This record gives sequence, structure tokens and C-alpha cells, in this order.
Amino acid sequence: MTGNTISRRKFVSAGALALSGTVLGTFPLSLIGREKISANDIINLGIIGTGNRGGGTARLIKALPGIRIMACCDIIPGNLQRGMQHAATGAKAYTDYRELIEDKNIDAVFIATPLYLHAPMALDAIRKGKHVYLEKTMSYNIPQTLDLVQAVKKSGLAFQVGHQYRYYALYHRIKEIISQNWLGEITHFECQYHRNSNWRFPVVPPATERQVNWRMYKEYSGGLMAELCGHQIDIVNWMLDSHPVKVTGIGGINYWKDGREVYDNVRAVFEYPNGVKSNVSSILSNAYHGYEIRILGSKATLQIQRDEALLYAEATKKQTGTVDGVTGATILNATQGKAVPLTFNYQDNEKRDPTSYAFLDFADCIRTGRKPFSGVDTGKDAAIAVHLANLAMETETFQRWKPEYDS
Repeated sequence: MTGNTISRRKFVSAGALALSGTVLGTFPLSLIGREKISANDIINLGIIGTGNRGGGTARLIKALPGIRIMACCDIIPGNLQRGMQHAATGAKAYTDYRELIEDKNIDAVFIATPLYLHAPMALDAIRKGKHVYLEKTMSYNIPQTLDLVQAVKKSGLAFQVGHQYRYYALYHRIKEIISQNWLGEITHFECQYHRNSNWRFPVVPPATERQVNWRMYKEYSGGLMAELCGHQIDIVNWMLDSHPVKVTGIGGINYWKDGREVYDNVRAVFEYPNGVKSNVSSILSNAYHGYEIRILGSKATLQIQRDEALLYAEATKKQTGTVDGVTGATILNATQGKAVPLTFNYQDNEKRDPTSYAFLDFADCIRTGRKPFSGVDTGKDAAIAVHLANLAMETETFQRWKPEYDS
């Protein structure tokens, strides 16, 4: 089945069979949480930032074997209370993260604070000998990114970045079929993360507006590119085993004119080695297809949605007819017929969400000394790509990857 000689019927029937196997990707998902955890293996975790993301993740962590929430920290009382609801008996509540990382009973921290605090808090935690799970994007700017890389590598501690889709079996299956050349030569990625929402949270009292809706302000946030598109940038990096070489883009505040500083729509085009392009967009005024990645290859297109992926074979025969009054012109098909669902198996019977598997791997890395699959190097590549895209949009220029980013 090489070249473009395979018929669509054979492609569909063979694809349905070949795409139904167990994930074998580049990371051993089947090893996560496979063993019973003894009392001595329990990781005592502190959560810094128990707002929407941190508090929601605390609920997931509570149900995981081998991890115990023993401290929570937040400056907003309601957030702190929400996190402590999921903490273990005897857990401590803090309003100053520096006191939490001084706690000698805490083995590791999960940092889910506004973006501008990610790198400073992670650096402080590393200096105190704490293993770190840091939400994406891992830094506010490129200098912070490079400083964090150096600190992590000197520390020998487990450091994981919250690109949790790397722990989703669906994407491991996608990585596998790419390696098996089912899509042919891949030339383009089309990525979108669209919503129909103002992206705000209710504020009570009004004085906490900038604390609660920090995503709206450039002082604290990298905007849509950092908060939403960063996931897909990381996925493309992984699928291509590379990082962008240059990027350009455009954005604006064109719909939600409510005092925000960050764009309510962003579009960037990343170029990778060998000319592969990745278009990445996020808008807040239309949710059609919401989250989606399309991988365009010479043999097939793969359409990835939240919890499924569909494979479309390319047409293998040119069809002729009347096009715009010209008899015998080639008819180009917009789509290539019925889709083949890409099926995949979970790594265990639990069928947990990707964030849960990511935390199980983090705990295992602490116990074994193994490096996380979503670690400081892959986190660095995604973060720098985000920051270059934001700079390209702000300056209306091309931004290029510099050699020092690879050191």
C-alpha cells in the first residue's frame, strides 16, 4: 500500500482494521498507574493556585492512587476553600506560596496560577527542592523560559509541564499512524480553538477584577495564544518531532470591546523544517467546530476533534466534467468520501481523562527519576513558539527561532 495507488475501498477497509489496535506510541502509556502503590510511595502534593483550573484539577487528583493533597494556597478565600475540600486530612491552607514551599512535608507542587507567576514560582519551588508540575504555558516570556530550563536541568528534580494531551491515547495512536505513513507526506496542519464567549469569569467583589480575569490583561497573560493555542502548538511540535523555524500572525480586539487588553481573535502561521506549515487560530465570537486539528497529507487527511479522529482518503483518480463551462476540466473534490473513524484503546480499564494520566506519570517520575514525557524541553519549545507568535502579531513581522533557544 505505497504511493497513491490504493483504492478508496481498500483504504477504508484496511484502515478500519489497522486503526483499531492498541496504542504503541513513543511513550509507554500502558505503564502509568499499573502497580499498586505502597504507603511509602505516596507523594505529598501542594497546590499553588486553586481557582478554576487548580481547584478542578484537585478534584481529579483526589481520586488518584499514590498522590495526596497536603496543602493548598490561594489569595482568594473562596478559591482556597474550594481546593481544601479535596485535600487530605491534616492538610494545611496557605495564602503565601512561599510558606507552602517551606513545608518539609510537601514533596511536590502543582502550580496553576496566572501565567506571569508560573516561572518565578517554579524557580522558587525548585530552589526549595520541590518537584514541580507547572501548568502551561510554562513562562511569561522567552528569557524566563531559558532560565527555567537551566534551573531544572541543574536540579535533577521532576519537572512536568501541563500539556496533558501528550498523555491521551488518541494522540499516541495518531503519532503511530503518522509514523506508518498512512497520511503520506504531511505538508500542512490546520488548528483551531474557537469559542463563542467573552472568556470572563464573574467578579465578586469588583475590586478583584484583575485577579479573577487576569487573562484579559497583558501584564499577567499571554492571551489566547498562550492559554488555548498552546495545546495545539505542542501537539504539532510532537507530531513533527520539531519546533517552528519562523512565525507570522495577526490579531485584534474586534468583537469583545469591553476594556480587555489581549486580542479576542488570533491567527498565526508557523513554518517548520521542510516547509511544513501550521495555521493556528483562536476566536471568541464563533464556536463552530470548536477544538479541531486537521493534518493534511498527500494520501489522506486526519480530522481531530475533542474525543475522536476521522480519516479521509485522498481521491486516487481524476474525474472530468464541465467546470465553469469548460468541458473536460478536472473536478476537484472538496472532501474524499466517507470518513474512517480512528479507534484506539485506553491504557487501562479506568478510562481516566488526560490530566489524570499526566499526574500519574508525574508521580511515577518522582519515584523513579525518569523524565516526564511533557517535560522542560518540550515545554520550552511550546512556550517559545507561543511568545514568538505573540510578538509577531504585536509587531506585524516575521519572528524567527534563534540558535540560543536550543542550548
